[in-house]
Amino acid sequence: MSLVDESGLALSTTSTVARDAYVDAVDRLLCAQPGIEAALGRALEADPRFALAHAALARAHQAHARGPEARAAMARAVALAPDLGERERGHVMALERVVLGDSAGALAAIRSHLERFPRDVLVMAPCGGVFGLFGFSGLAGRDRALHEFLGQYVGACDDHWWFQATRAFAQCEVGELDAARANIERSLASRPRNANGAHIRTHVDYESGEDAAGLAWLRAWCEGYSREGFMHCHLHWHLALSALELGDMDAAWASYASQVAIGAAWGPPLNVLTDGASFLLRAELSGQPRVPERWRTLAAYAAERFPTPGVAFADAHAALAFAMAGDAQRLARVRADACGPAADVVVALADGFAAFAQGDHRAVVRALAPLMATHERIGGSRAQRDLIEYVMRVAQRRGGGDGGWVRQRGRGLPAGMGAE
Repeated sequence: MSLVDESGLALSTTSTVARDAYVDAVDRLLCAQPGIEAALGRALEADPRFALAHAALARAHQAHARGPEARAAMARAVALAPDLGERERGHVMALERVVLGDSAGALAAIRSHLERFPRDVLVMAPCGGVFGLFGFSGLAGRDRALHEFLGQYVGACDDHWWFQATRAFAQCEVGELDAARANIERSLASRPRNANGAHIRTHVDYESGEDAAGLAWLRAWCEGYSREGFMHCHLHWHLALSALELGDMDAAWASYASQVAIGAAWGPPLNVLTDGASFLLRAELSGQPRVPERWRTLAAYAAERFPTPGVAFADAHAALAFAMAGDAQRLARVRADACGPAADVVVALADGFAAFAQGDHRAVVRALAPLMATHERIGGSRAQRDLIEYVMRVAQRRGGGDGGWVRQRGRGLPAGMGAE
């Protein structure tokens, strides 16, 4: 009798030790819990030819921006693929496209694979969230496109805790907050220590305006979450934001200093850059004084970790750091070298942030107003992109004019934000 994974899909390994370790590793990977690589190490020690374990290891490396290690692990999986059955071979080949950065090829391969094996959630996973293949597509309407993509698999996957959480995030991003809350509560009931699920619930609380209740819930949840967990620093960014929204600057700065600031944060470089830049600017918008040294440190990190533009979400936040640090040369390079489907958004944001840094509120409005309906193209969540709208609204409040834009969503500016 074949061994199967958590979703009931057959595995080629004949080692129960390898199977159990692999299932544990995938659970940890999907839950953003530490111990993924150790579990996969046990699986591969028991069965060095277990291709899916090599592929999962590649994805774990990729999540931490360890590109050479990810490609090496995936190469081992691909070398073993010819001996696999149809499902596992398709699994490996689809994830190879993801690891190699072939977004279009990956999405096509994933769609094809899921037509036959819709419960293969580790293959579906690169599509989900706001940093996935849809999230970083650079296209307008990508939130709705992800929502519709996931909707195809409700019949096959609605009982799976990971799918429930992932669909909840997509529902949250298109404003279906009641449905999102129902799904994330179902998911967390099955996997209460799912850090990705905790993150998604935090977004639902944010979009629902449940700042105080959401902050209390997340603080309690984080008490048991290991610092080594993939989402640890980013969840503390959410704690800092919630405290800032509520006007508790001591708590906000404490979370920032201990988990978000350069030197304290250890997480994926994309989160370290974007979380740090976002918090510092939100704090300034809320009346905190600008500390140039913080921005210079962040700008140096951006230049080191993202030297070549190409990921619009990173490029936009790098431009913000360079603008606030007064690094005109690097800011100009971001503008000149911006590339990809959202390059025009990056350039406009760079102009808007530069104008804000210089106190030119009319120039801020001129630069940002055309982006207000389509800034989702840079990627990231609505909560993350609120930073753009906050800058726009503060510039309007400070005499920059309206630019023809009026905010449509319900959240207002946090208390105290926008005063000179």
